[in-house]
Amino acid sequence: MNILMYILDAVVNLFFLLVFASLILSYFMDPFHPLRRNIDRLVEPMLMPIRRVVPPLGRIDFSPVILIILVQIIASLLRNLLLSLII
Repeated sequence: MNILMYILDAVVNLFFLLVFASLILSYFMDPFHPLRRNIDRLVEPMLMPIRRVVPPLGRIDFSPVILIILVQIIASLLRNLLLSLII
């Protein structure tokens, strides 16, 4: 079960880095740059449902923050589930 916890943490950390990179690159990089397009291709499908519920307020988009919080909550629930299976 330790390996599953390690994999879960690695996936959550990678996901956080992708969302953070998408957020930072959106300010500095051309939308048609191949790196940004590939990162956005991974992140945008998860952000769009959140944007339908919580639209951007002016130039401030809270959907990446909400997505990261939701992923952290889901990861925490999965960790608790894995720990309960161990016991």
